[in-house]
Amino acid sequence: MRGLHVVRGGNVVIHDMDLDIAAGRVTGLFGPSGCGKTTLMRSIVGSQREVTGEITVLGRRAGAASLRSEVGYVTQAPSVYTDLTARENLGYFARVVGVPATRVQEVISTVGLGEHADRPTQHLSGGQRARVSLGVALLGTPRLLVLDEPTVGLDPLIRQELWAEFHRLASEGVTLLVSSHVMDEAAQCDDLLLLRDGRVVSQSSPAQLLAQTGAADMSDAFLRIIERDEVAA
Repeated sequence: MRGLHVVRGGNVVIHDMDLDIAAGRVTGLFGPSGCGKTTLMRSIVGSQREVTGEITVLGRRAGAASLRSEVGYVTQAPSVYTDLTARENLGYFARVVGVPATRVQEVISTVGLGEHADRPTQHLSGGQRARVSLGVALLGTPRLLVLDEPTVGLDPLIRQELWAEFHRLASEGVTLLVSSHVMDEAAQCDDLLLLRDGRVVSQSSPAQLLAQTGAADMSDAFLRIIERDEVAA
């Protein structure tokens, strides 16, 4: 991103941002509510309006038609049809993105939905619906996954399983950008971005962040970064 500037409802949400996100790694996007996390993600996948500046994704302009099978996007709310089963949801979206029907069963196995694949999505738990949404994003074997708070509301065990899946995908060369408001999830990331008021106030690894701030944990580290930013402002 170079000079990324986003206006929503007459308010500047992203302020002339320059940013590079490393390929093949899990980058965590953190910051208080309203800091611009979702707007940044929407800009990357090409669904945000009133965007100026330059965003290049996998060597192409963000939102380019050729990226549709290479970029997976999971929104905060599960984007699935509740009256369809998990398998039917995946089958429908497989046809939308133009992948073979055989890909559906592969994805069901990947996200661990085997026992629940033929149950209506409305009868699945929150964690299982989150897996269906993730499965939809994986149908096109994406090179970039943009995940907006994919673990919100899930119990610790399911969150742990999902993070293990994220790292497995990264080990296969997939780039992941994952937003979260759960501070202990920051330690699960390879790289961290901390946003505040539409600006990047810190970009580092978890270990670097702790070393730079002298904090004992991620929550304290983020608070110290924000306090420093307030003083500098």
